[in-house]
Amino acid sequence: MWQLIKEDVTCVFDRDPAARNVFDVLTCYSGVHAILFHRINHWLWGRGFRWPARFGGNIARWLTGIEIHPGARIGRRFFVDHGTGVVIGETAEIGDDVTLYQGVTLGGRTLSPGKRHPTLGNNVVVGAGAKILGPFTVSDDARIGSNAVVLEAVPAGATVVGVPGRIVRCRDRNARCLELVQGSGSAERKQTFDAYGVAGETDDPVEMAVEQLQIQVAQLRAELDRLNKKAG
Repeated sequence: MWQLIKEDVTCVFDRDPAARNVFDVLTCYSGVHAILFHRINHWLWGRGFRWPARFGGNIARWLTGIEIHPGARIGRRFFVDHGTGVVIGETAEIGDDVTLYQGVTLGGRTLSPGKRHPTLGNNVVVGAGAKILGPFTVSDDARIGSNAVVLEAVPAGATVVGVPGRIVRCRDRNARCLELVQGSGSAERKQTFDAYGVAGETDDPVEMAVEQLQIQVAQLRAELDRLNKKAG
């Protein structure tokens, strides 16, 4: 557990340029405080100490504004930036090197027992205010844009934005991602960290479609003018 905690602290320097030193991170980062509490609470939960684990989770929520159910499974080097309003449900599973921003919800849409919450793969970034709801998988290297509402599985390397969430970019030539992407904005990009889940050059497929229609209309008008001149 101590190695996990060390990695949770040191990974902050790779994802937040405001982090100055270890003391600063340990004393001023609510996301780090929340995961430290969760590591202990999850250990208690797994050994049958359910009430102490839940009570510890409540204490963590009061102190940090971040609610993580002690049953949630969280991998290595997990970072919640800013943090206030983050909710992670009981059956959520989170891989390694995942980053969440403020207001993110990993929630369920059913009262049925069993798996109710999403699974996030490795190196996933979820932007501020995004909602991922349901027992599906957001695959490795995916990016979820701020305020997106995601209700179905996301293929590896995809960037999802909007309500409901739609794929606007593929990070590589993943066939599943390219099959689902809307518009012509897909492009191969080197893997990198995208703050708030969206790269600066991400294109909106609706805006792209409108631009293409405007270009086609202008071409048709030019062709019509040419035919009119020729007929006259």
